[in-house]
Amino acid sequence: IKRRASPYYIGTVQQEINSNMRGILVDWLVEVAEEYTLVPDTLYLTVSYIDRFLSANVVNRQKLQLLGITCMLVASCTPFLAFYLPEINVSVLNIFYDKWNRRFTRAAQTSYKVPSLHLEFMGNYLAELTLIEYDFLRYLPSMIAASAVFVARMTLDPGTCPWSSTLQHYTGYTVSDMRDCIHALHHLQLNRKGCALTAIREKYRNHK
Repeated sequence: IKRRASPYYIGTVQQEINSNMRGILVDWLVEVAEEYTLVPDTLYLTVSYIDRFLSANVVNRQKLQLLGITCMLVASCTPFLAFYLPEINVSVLNIFYDKWNRRFTRAAQTSYKVPSLHLEFMGNYLAELTLIEYDFLRYLPSMIAASAVFVARMTLDPGTCPWSSTLQHYTGYTVSDMRDCIHALHHLQLNRKGCALTAIREKYRNHK
Protein backbone atom coordinates (compact mmCIF):
# COMPACT_ATOMS: atom_id res chain seq x y z
CA ILE A 1 0.00 0.00 0.00
CA LYS A 2 2.91 2.36 0.75
CA ARG A 3 4.15 1.89 -2.82
CA ARG A 4 0.84 2.50 -4.54
CA ALA A 5 0.50 5.47 -6.86
CA SER A 6 -1.81 8.23 -5.69
CA PRO A 7 -5.13 8.33 -7.59
CA TYR A 8 -5.13 12.10 -7.11
CA TYR A 9 -1.71 13.19 -8.38
CA ILE A 10 -3.14 14.89 -11.48
CA GLY A 11 -4.26 18.35 -10.42
CA THR A 12 -2.29 18.19 -7.17
CA VAL A 13 1.32 17.14 -7.80
CA GLN A 14 1.08 17.51 -11.58
CA GLN A 15 -0.22 20.81 -12.93
CA GLU A 16 0.92 20.50 -16.57
CA ILE A 17 0.03 16.85 -17.14
CA ASN A 18 -3.57 15.66 -17.47
CA SER A 19 -5.20 12.25 -17.82
CA ASN A 20 -5.39 12.54 -21.62
CA MET A 21 -1.61 13.06 -21.85
CA ARG A 22 -1.06 10.07 -19.59
CA GLY A 23 -3.39 7.97 -21.74
CA ILE A 24 -1.59 8.94 -24.96
CA LEU A 25 1.75 8.05 -23.35
CA VAL A 26 0.54 4.60 -22.25
CA ASP A 27 -1.05 3.97 -25.67
CA TRP A 28 2.32 4.70 -27.30
CA LEU A 29 4.17 2.49 -24.81
CA VAL A 30 1.85 -0.41 -25.71
CA GLU A 31 3.08 -0.07 -29.30
CA VAL A 32 6.72 0.08 -28.14
CA ALA A 33 6.20 -3.05 -26.02
CA GLU A 34 4.78 -4.85 -29.05
CA GLU A 35 7.65 -3.72 -31.27
CA TYR A 36 10.22 -5.16 -28.86
CA THR A 37 8.09 -8.20 -27.89
CA LEU A 38 8.11 -7.35 -24.19
CA VAL A 39 6.00 -9.58 -21.98
CA PRO A 40 2.83 -8.09 -20.39
CA ASP A 41 4.43 -7.89 -16.93
CA THR A 42 6.92 -5.37 -18.33
CA LEU A 43 4.08 -3.13 -19.51
CA TYR A 44 2.29 -3.31 -16.14
CA LEU A 45 5.53 -2.54 -14.31
CA THR A 46 6.29 0.37 -16.65
CA VAL A 47 2.94 2.03 -15.99
CA SER A 48 3.30 1.39 -12.26
CA TYR A 49 6.69 3.14 -12.28
CA ILE A 50 5.28 6.08 -14.24
CA ASP A 51 2.34 6.61 -11.89
CA ARG A 52 4.42 6.21 -8.75
CA PHE A 53 7.04 8.67 -10.02
CA LEU A 54 4.38 11.19 -11.02
CA SER A 55 2.77 10.82 -7.58
CA ALA A 56 5.87 12.24 -5.92
CA ASN A 57 7.77 14.30 -8.50
CA VAL A 58 6.70 17.30 -10.59
CA VAL A 59 7.32 16.66 -14.30
CA ASN A 60 6.73 19.11 -17.13
CA ARG A 61 4.90 17.91 -20.20
CA GLN A 62 8.02 18.06 -22.40
CA LYS A 63 9.65 15.38 -20.21
CA LEU A 64 6.66 13.01 -20.00
CA GLN A 65 7.66 10.83 -22.96
CA LEU A 66 11.23 10.65 -21.64
CA LEU A 67 9.88 9.50 -18.28
CA GLY A 68 7.76 6.84 -19.97
CA ILE A 69 10.54 5.32 -22.04
CA THR A 70 12.95 5.47 -19.09
CA CYS A 71 10.48 3.54 -16.93
CA MET A 72 10.07 0.97 -19.71
CA LEU A 73 13.84 0.64 -20.01
CA VAL A 74 14.20 -0.01 -16.29
CA ALA A 75 11.30 -2.49 -16.35
CA SER A 76 12.61 -4.34 -19.40
CA CYS A 77 16.11 -4.67 -17.93
CA THR A 78 14.84 -7.23 -15.44
CA PRO A 79 15.86 -10.55 -17.07
CA PHE A 80 12.86 -12.51 -15.83
CA LEU A 81 10.41 -9.97 -17.26
CA ALA A 82 11.43 -9.58 -20.88
CA PHE A 83 12.40 -11.78 -23.81
CA TYR A 84 14.24 -8.84 -25.35
CA LEU A 85 16.88 -7.28 -23.13
CA PRO A 86 18.31 -3.92 -24.25
CA GLU A 87 22.11 -3.90 -24.24
CA ILE A 88 22.63 -1.55 -21.33
CA ASN A 89 23.79 -2.10 -17.78
CA VAL A 90 21.08 -0.89 -15.39
CA SER A 91 20.74 -1.80 -11.71
CA VAL A 92 17.16 -2.38 -10.65
CA LEU A 93 16.38 -2.09 -6.95
CA ASN A 94 13.14 -2.78 -5.11
CA ILE A 95 11.44 -4.41 -8.10
CA PHE A 96 7.71 -4.50 -7.58
CA TYR A 97 5.14 -5.96 -9.93
CA ASP A 98 2.01 -7.97 -9.49
CA LYS A 99 1.04 -11.33 -10.90
CA TRP A 100 -2.56 -11.08 -9.79
CA ASN A 101 -4.04 -11.50 -13.24
CA ARG A 102 -2.09 -14.69 -13.97
CA ARG A 103 -2.80 -16.13 -10.53
CA PHE A 104 -6.53 -15.47 -10.66
CA THR A 105 -6.80 -16.75 -14.24
CA ARG A 106 -5.25 -20.04 -13.12
CA ALA A 107 -7.88 -20.27 -10.38
CA ALA A 108 -10.62 -19.58 -12.96
CA GLN A 109 -9.28 -22.36 -15.20
CA THR A 110 -10.16 -25.01 -12.61
CA SER A 111 -13.72 -25.12 -13.95
CA TYR A 112 -12.47 -26.06 -17.44
CA LYS A 113 -11.38 -29.57 -18.45
CA VAL A 114 -8.82 -27.97 -20.78
CA PRO A 115 -7.23 -24.57 -19.97
CA SER A 116 -8.92 -21.85 -22.01
CA LEU A 117 -6.58 -19.57 -23.96
CA HIS A 118 -9.58 -17.38 -24.77
CA LEU A 119 -10.13 -16.76 -21.07
CA GLU A 120 -6.46 -15.98 -20.51
CA PHE A 121 -6.27 -13.51 -23.40
CA MET A 122 -9.62 -11.89 -22.62
CA GLY A 123 -8.51 -11.35 -19.01
CA ASN A 124 -5.19 -9.89 -20.16
CA TYR A 125 -6.97 -7.66 -22.68
CA LEU A 126 -9.38 -6.24 -20.10
CA ALA A 127 -6.62 -5.69 -17.54
CA GLU A 128 -4.46 -3.90 -20.11
CA LEU A 129 -7.33 -1.62 -21.11
CA THR A 130 -7.32 -0.24 -17.56
CA LEU A 131 -3.69 0.89 -17.89
CA ILE A 132 -4.72 3.78 -20.13
CA GLU A 133 -7.44 4.99 -17.76
CA TYR A 134 -6.22 7.20 -14.93
CA ASP A 135 -9.48 6.63 -13.02
CA PHE A 136 -8.56 2.98 -12.41
CA LEU A 137 -5.75 4.02 -10.07
CA ARG A 138 -8.33 4.13 -7.30
CA TYR A 139 -8.66 0.33 -7.44
CA LEU A 140 -6.10 -2.13 -6.08
CA PRO A 141 -4.31 -4.13 -8.81
CA SER A 142 -5.69 -7.33 -7.27
CA MET A 143 -9.26 -6.01 -7.56
CA ILE A 144 -8.71 -5.03 -11.21
CA ALA A 145 -7.33 -8.50 -11.95
CA ALA A 146 -10.24 -10.24 -10.20
CA SER A 147 -12.77 -8.01 -11.99
CA ALA A 148 -11.06 -8.75 -15.31
CA VAL A 149 -11.52 -12.47 -14.72
CA PHE A 150 -15.19 -11.90 -13.81
CA VAL A 151 -15.91 -9.82 -16.93
CA ALA A 152 -13.92 -12.21 -19.14
CA ARG A 153 -15.95 -15.21 -17.93
CA MET A 154 -19.18 -13.24 -18.26
CA THR A 155 -18.25 -12.30 -21.85
CA LEU A 156 -17.11 -15.73 -23.03
CA ASP A 157 -19.73 -17.82 -21.24
CA PRO A 158 -22.75 -15.61 -20.48
CA GLY A 159 -24.93 -18.62 -19.65
CA THR A 160 -23.05 -19.52 -16.48
CA CYS A 161 -22.23 -17.73 -13.25
CA PRO A 162 -18.91 -15.88 -13.75
CA TRP A 163 -17.88 -16.18 -10.09
CA SER A 164 -17.34 -19.22 -7.88
CA SER A 165 -16.38 -20.14 -4.36
CA THR A 166 -12.94 -21.15 -5.70
CA LEU A 167 -12.38 -17.71 -7.21
CA GLN A 168 -13.66 -16.00 -4.08
CA HIS A 169 -11.23 -18.08 -2.01
CA TYR A 170 -8.17 -17.30 -4.16
CA THR A 171 -8.96 -13.63 -4.80
CA GLY A 172 -10.40 -12.74 -1.42
CA TYR A 173 -13.19 -10.79 -3.16
CA THR A 174 -16.93 -11.29 -3.32
CA VAL A 175 -18.96 -9.98 -6.26
CA SER A 176 -20.32 -7.17 -4.08
CA ASP A 177 -16.74 -6.14 -3.21
CA MET A 178 -15.96 -5.78 -6.91
CA ARG A 179 -19.26 -4.31 -8.08
CA ASP A 180 -18.01 -0.78 -8.89
CA CYS A 181 -14.83 -2.04 -10.53
CA ILE A 182 -16.76 -4.60 -12.61
CA HIS A 183 -19.15 -1.92 -13.89
CA ALA A 184 -16.27 0.44 -14.70
CA LEU A 185 -14.39 -2.33 -16.51
CA HIS A 186 -17.47 -3.40 -18.47
CA HIS A 187 -18.02 0.20 -19.60
CA LEU A 188 -14.38 0.32 -20.64
CA GLN A 189 -14.77 -2.93 -22.57
CA LEU A 190 -17.72 -1.43 -24.48
CA ASN A 191 -15.80 1.85 -24.92
CA ARG A 192 -18.72 3.87 -23.61
CA LYS A 193 -16.51 6.97 -23.39
CA GLY A 194 -15.53 6.64 -27.04
CA CYS A 195 -11.78 6.55 -26.29
CA ALA A 196 -9.78 7.13 -29.47
CA LEU A 197 -6.63 5.39 -28.16
CA THR A 198 -6.58 2.06 -29.96
CA ALA A 199 -3.17 0.41 -29.42
CA ILE A 200 -4.44 -2.23 -26.97
CA ARG A 201 -7.58 -3.00 -28.97
CA GLU A 202 -5.50 -3.33 -32.16
CA LYS A 203 -2.97 -5.51 -30.36
CA TYR A 204 -5.63 -8.02 -29.34
CA ARG A 205 -7.25 -8.01 -32.79
CA ASN A 206 -4.01 -9.49 -34.11
CA HIS A 207 -4.33 -13.21 -34.86
CA LYS A 208 -1.16 -14.17 -32.95
